Amino acid sequence: MRRELSTATADLGVLLLADARLPTGGHTQSGGLEPALLAGLPEADVPAYLRTRLRTATTVDAATAVVALHALRTGEPLERVTDAWAARTPSEVVRAAAIEVGRGYLRLLARLDGGSQPRATEHRPRPVAVALLAHHLGIDPPALARLICHDDLQTVGAAALKLVPLDPAEPVTWTLQLAAEVDDVVRRVAELTEPDDIPAPAAPALELWQHAHHHAPRRLFRA
Repeated sequence: MRRELSTATADLGVLLLADARLPTGGHTQSGGLEPALLAGLPEADVPAYLRTRLRTATTVDAATAVVALHALRTGEPLERVTDAWAARTPSEVVRAAAIEVGRGYLRLLARLDGGSQPRATEHRPRPVAVALLAHHLGIDPPALARLICHDDLQTVGAAALKLVPLDPAEPVTWTLQLAAEVDDVVRRVAELTEPDDIPAPAAPALELWQHAHHHAPRRLFRA
């Protein structure tokens, strides 16, 4: 049985999950930025790329996490949530990358849970795996949605520093400039409860770039 945690623990849990030093393997991801740049995205368009991703793939992941958290709280199976996420993530390459990152979160959850469950062998995409951690730590749906948005923005920003000549303060500026749009995503998804309600905004170019990246002969990031 999950032990009850204090509000302070939940708040600290959000900060820990938002920390880039979290040992989940997130450093292997670029949030699709590397394949986008390899496909010809101008470096000056990285902020626009971030905005597009936030409105599409990030929104899907934030909504998926919130709906998964609701399922965990009500004792409903996660399979419908995972299937809904997969239907909105057409590329099997992108899905595999999300499951790979999810495995890192599940390893962390197994450690926090006393190692009593073989969670690292489960196949859960990142948003569902993060929802499992949020449930364990007592994190609420709005904070979870904001956490997913933050993680995506920071993933792209950290990757940009390795892929593009930048002042390290530049990605921080990008993130702050998107604060209002993050708030909009949180408002849109924080009260969702049904898998069918997960939005399905499309960004075909982003998906195709990431799909092709799997076969790139030289790359720094998994996806």
